[in-house]
Amino acid sequence: MNRFSCVIAHVVGRSIAHCIDRFAGRCLLASVFAFQLVPSHAAAPPAGCPPQAAPLSAEVIAAGRGQARDHGFLWRVSKDGRSSFIYGTLHAAREAWMFPGPTIVEAMQASDVVALELDVLDADIQRRLAAAIGPIRAEPLPAPLASRLERRRAAECVDAAAFAGFAPEFQIASLTVLAARRDGFDPAYAIDLVLAGTARNLGKPVLSLETPEAQMAALQMPTQAETVAFVRAGLDDLDSGRARPLLRHMAKAWVDGDYAELSRYAKWCECMRTTAERAAMKRLLDDRNPALAERIDALHSGGQRVFAAIGSLHLIGPGGVPALLKRRGYKIEQGDFSK
Repeated sequence: MNRFSCVIAHVVGRSIAHCIDRFAGRCLLASVFAFQLVPSHAAAPPAGCPPQAAPLSAEVIAAGRGQARDHGFLWRVSKDGRSSFIYGTLHAAREAWMFPGPTIVEAMQASDVVALELDVLDADIQRRLAAAIGPIRAEPLPAPLASRLERRRAAECVDAAAFAGFAPEFQIASLTVLAARRDGFDPAYAIDLVLAGTARNLGKPVLSLETPEAQMAALQMPTQAETVAFVRAGLDDLDSGRARPLLRHMAKAWVDGDYAELSRYAKWCECMRTTAERAAMKRLLDDRNPALAERIDALHSGGQRVFAAIGSLHLIGPGGVPALLKRRGYKIEQGDFSK
């Protein structure tokens, strides 16, 4: 499963960020509801720790909004005389990317409702996420692997108590997201989270397209042997430094709006080489996409113009959400932010 945990981190990183947040409890930026995932330090963090996302001043927020550029992947999907939008997001970003650009804001303003995979600002969703992230089996990890996981938590300088009781798969995916901080990509600036706050600032209702229980079920491995293999491979990637280049690759495709490169991810992610990897990716992407498309279609067919923001990997290929909506009779128009 070499580097497979990196892809999982991109698929479910937003849920990871906010489940951790449920325990860490620190507000990074109230106006856009971004959060820190690690304990605060009165002084500088210990040597070797990744940089922490700092609280942003009102001046920085105002400047960021004024200078925001369009990034990511946007589709206009039209049917029955109405247009909705599908927007591909990134779950760990840089501060300079966190605010939606003018085209994205215009699409949100033109919509009746904003639909996210999960509205993690909703108190009920937060409670259910917290309840859903425990392990599904009682078997502990082998002692040497558990010790490696403990050392990795220390290396990423997270609050060990915040991880107590988390499923091992969830811990690995969380640590993979947090490792991106060393390259300037922080879950505190998750695009989905900022959109949730922006929608509220615009007075738009915010809905969840999925349930916390379904997302966490997709993440957890079906057998203990697969859990052990996933944790071992994830730690190998993190300890060797292999995880970070893949995260940077995906982030560059997103910020450049390079859909062609994102569409080739199966060729460069090194994440679908074994039967177990392919089965897990099917569970995380292919099996979820029809339900996402069906929910978006139901909202649109019910008379609402929808701005749906989902992880970018849900948008690619013949099984991606745009392609599935096209089969449902929608006209699909892809935007271009690559220029």
